[in-house]
Amino acid sequence: MRADRLLSIMMMLQTRGHITARELAERLEVSERTIYRDLEALGMAGVPVYTERGPGGGCMLAEGYRTGLTGLTETEVRTLFMSGSPGPLADLGMGKALEAALLKLLAALPQTHRRNIERARQRIHLDAAAWSYSEETLPHLHTILEAIWQDMKLRLLYRKNERDISQRIIEPLGLVAKAMIWYLVAALPGGELRTFRVSRILEAEPTGEYFQRPESFDLASYWAEACRQFESSWLRYQATLRFSPEIIAELPFIFGESITTLIEQAEPPDSEGWILLTLSFESFEAARTRVLGLGTGVEVVSPVELRQSVIQFARGIAAFYEGREN
Repeated sequence: MRADRLLSIMMMLQTRGHITARELAERLEVSERTIYRDLEALGMAGVPVYTERGPGGGCMLAEGYRTGLTGLTETEVRTLFMSGSPGPLADLGMGKALEAALLKLLAALPQTHRRNIERARQRIHLDAAAWSYSEETLPHLHTILEAIWQDMKLRLLYRKNERDISQRIIEPLGLVAKAMIWYLVAALPGGELRTFRVSRILEAEPTGEYFQRPESFDLASYWAEACRQFESSWLRYQATLRFSPEIIAELPFIFGESITTLIEQAEPPDSEGWILLTLSFESFEAARTRVLGLGTGVEVVSPVELRQSVIQFARGIAAFYEGREN
């Protein structure tokens, strides 16, 4: 533990130029007396560290002293400092490890690289969380992670929905964080692969029984294929809709840029300027909600069940508000 602290002190001194003993103590969560003992130990090990009193003073390294790091281009260095996603790593208890690793890397870089890193940080910021993201409760994440490291089976109590709760023995193979949501990829008895949302795991208990991890399993490849299959089955409800000329220009903002191709390939607008498009939705309910949200800018042509449901809901909404008028 002390060796890690000594290295952290040296890297912070090298990165900051000078820093007070109090700051070092606060960052490393030790006393100032411990910091001074550590500085003495660094000096005895040949590291040219010294302290200066008064304003602008503090602990510092001799001018020009730094560790060497070669083989990285400026673009590669900027990429390393912009690619980290601290949210998922913090969930796993690795947030400080990432911070320490980047600090060590920063301290070992030439001064020109450090300046360019700061310029990149001030110009590009990566935020992996969605707008609607709310932090999930993950009380069993560390238990799951430990079982994955050890190749140990887990007994799960899992809530698929409000009424469907099941218990099963699984072989945990990997964790995936997608848009700040954690998923567990595991093998069921018989070898079938299954994905579990970690926030829905009510209990996770190691069984004490180890399993043989499949040699052919690759987490990244499995997840890419699972996402492809999910997305292909996700948009499974089709509806033919007629859009007014007033709303056509807004469709890419409502449905995404992919609708532009459908608009370009559609039949020419009718005499009133309306166009006909066939779109795919996650479900009947999702299609109805979207159509209702567009008001008189869209008309359902087919299927008939969707058209009738929209009419029914629209009448219900009108009746609700008419009944509340004074």
